[in-house]
Amino acid sequence: MGAQKPYFTRRNSITLRDLFNQDQKYHNAIVGATKLPQPPSVDSEVDKLLQIISKCNRLFTFADPAESTKDQEEKQQNLSQILTFISSSKQSLDSQLLNPLISLISTNIFQPLPAPTNQYLPFDPLEDDLPVMTLLPSWPHLEIFYDILSSLISNTSTKALKRNQLNQRFLSNLLLRFQSEDPRERVKLKTIYHMLYTKFTHERSFMRKSMNNVFLNFVLEPTNERYFGISELLEIYGSIINGFAVPLKEEHKVFFKRVLIPLHKPKGLVAYHRQLCYCVMEFVKKEMQLSEVVLEDVLRFWPLTNCQKEVLLIGELEELVEVLEPVPTQFEKFAVPLCSRITRCLTSCNSQVAERALYIWNNEKFIKLTSNVINEILPLVVAGMESNLNLHWSKSVQQVTTIVKTMLEGMYPDLYSKCIQQLRLQEVQLQKKETKRRLRWKQLEMAT
Repeated sequence: MGAQKPYFTRRNSITLRDLFNQDQKYHNAIVGATKLPQPPSVDSEVDKLLQIISKCNRLFTFADPAESTKDQEEKQQNLSQILTFISSSKQSLDSQLLNPLISLISTNIFQPLPAPTNQYLPFDPLEDDLPVMTLLPSWPHLEIFYDILSSLISNTSTKALKRNQLNQRFLSNLLLRFQSEDPRERVKLKTIYHMLYTKFTHERSFMRKSMNNVFLNFVLEPTNERYFGISELLEIYGSIINGFAVPLKEEHKVFFKRVLIPLHKPKGLVAYHRQLCYCVMEFVKKEMQLSEVVLEDVLRFWPLTNCQKEVLLIGELEELVEVLEPVPTQFEKFAVPLCSRITRCLTSCNSQVAERALYIWNNEKFIKLTSNVINEILPLVVAGMESNLNLHWSKSVQQVTTIVKTMLEGMYPDLYSKCIQQLRLQEVQLQKKETKRRLRWKQLEMAT
């Protein structure tokens, strides 16, 4: 009998290459049977976007009832598509798309502003906390344009933006929009204008000069008391001042003295004082000698009948004291006129002004700075506090005055008692003069 064959035959081993070849044949069969759709080309997307842009050229006021609501919604949908494309685009846009897009933005944003609300009624800071504002009915529409512009600035190179109409004229028109009464638009403008200042390094000087002109026009033209946008522009300038190198350039000092400080004069100071105070303090921190300019001009611009401005300026002076050096010679120069002004404020008939002036004596830094000239200052303060205790109508003012008096008596007991004696002596002399005056009048009456 021959050798018996094995029950099963041995198969050849399957390698990874064999599996790969089988998978490739299967893939080719599928692709041959059904062709997959190709992704859209960049050129087709650009052409589609250009068509959408052309559909958005029609302008709407959103205040005319004759305008079609359907057309407005359609335009808003098209704008949303443009915004989505720009935000998601990983490549920078070319001039073929940038030029018509920026033209569309300019046409829709740079429209004439509506007439100011109650333009013939002057802004009264004693009655109005902030100027009257009006919300634009077209804001949901305008907001998309601002978002598109913001995305363009973020995703496009400076050279490309400069070549496609984003020039000085565009920046000037953008600055004019800060006069809008709608605070939502001004917030968007603030963000975009600051983005442009950061990106357009070659236009920074022009942008600063343009803002300076706005501030000067507001200060020097009395018809512009209701100008909106001052607070937003000062916020932008606050971040710009942070970047100024030390020592300060002469042009920055000129801006501080001739533009920034005069902004304390308008009666609408309450609308932008917080931003103005921040800018002033940033300048003083960079160059301490500028505090002399602040003290001198704030005292010179001190209001006579505007109680709100007085409260704000007292607060600003206290904040200035906080940033001064421990022993500044510039403070001693203005210590007497400053404390004289504060004394007049603490005897004010307005309780808010009087209390705010008294609270400044709770500031440890202020007391430390006045210690070098306390012999000249304390007689003025004592006279004012004694007048409050005897004559002021407000009980709360009298209570705060008592607290400050107790504190100063404890700090300077001998000098305080001396000031009281001098004050009593002056009162006796005044009574003698008054008695003589009455006697003379009686003699004249008897003679006639």
